[in-house]
Amino acid sequence: MNEHKMNTLMVLGVEHDTLNFEMPKGACDCHTHVFGPHSDFPFAENRKYTPPEALLSDLLKLHDGLGIDRVVIVHPSPYASDNNCTLMALKALKGRGRGVAVIAPTVSLDELKSMHQLGIRGVRINLHTEGIDDLDLAKAQIEWVAQKIRSLGWHIQLFTNLNVLSKLSHVFDQYDCDFVIDHFGLIDPHLGLTQAGLEELIQRIKFGKLWVKLSAPHRISKTPDHKDVTALAQAFISANPKRMVWGSDWPHPGGQPDQRKSIDDIEPFSSINDGAGLNRLHEWAKNTQSLENILVSNPAELYDF
Repeated sequence: MNEHKMNTLMVLGVEHDTLNFEMPKGACDCHTHVFGPHSDFPFAENRKYTPPEALLSDLLKLHDGLGIDRVVIVHPSPYASDNNCTLMALKALKGRGRGVAVIAPTVSLDELKSMHQLGIRGVRINLHTEGIDDLDLAKAQIEWVAQKIRSLGWHIQLFTNLNVLSKLSHVFDQYDCDFVIDHFGLIDPHLGLTQAGLEELIQRIKFGKLWVKLSAPHRISKTPDHKDVTALAQAFISANPKRMVWGSDWPHPGGQPDQRKSIDDIEPFSSINDGAGLNRLHEWAKNTQSLENILVSNPAELYDF
């Protein structure tokens, strides 16, 4: 039995369950963040929230304990388009990691090529945290980002809701790059599989244009065990198991646009059990091949491992 299955895993004060399945070699957590040290990487003045520190060493402790070999660091919004914290983490990972950047329209191709050398393979457009639901604004952001990354082979990662995604459905086909949907597209599982816009989204997933991150079910769930997300997760997996990836969303930051708080207040991370999340993914996947696709081969293709 592996050592990580014998000992309690505690990271940043959160206990994580041991795994009830054998983690496949090369498994990847496709959605994480690193914050800090704060003294080295200051936050943007116009940020929506202020998180505590969550260092690369903490992340690696979690992953080593769970048997996860690879990681994708998604640049978090409190840093705006200053990617230095994420890039320094990727440099320290020495090939074990890949990244998704946040960029400004003024970024140069040389800067993007430097990011590519360190492991960046996509750009995140964070519509949700910015409170953007306007279709024209969303399309405009996709357009300039797609032009910037055209020669690099990167993807575009979208953090937004089903209403926006369904309206963008015809837009995705206009671009050569792939699109990755964050956190289940923030779809409300209690509205069922026949809710407006979902079938069209699933069709795009079947065609292979869209990828889905089966990540952060706590953001859409109304139950402590997140079992209410099962039907949605399995509908996505059934639609195209070759377009699913898993992410923990560690260290589980907040930053919800409808929560009013002082920017000077440090907003604690949510206490999410990532061991339980992986065991839940094992149930969603139903079989070893599907689980291997989600944890190993799909991330290897999407992030160029």
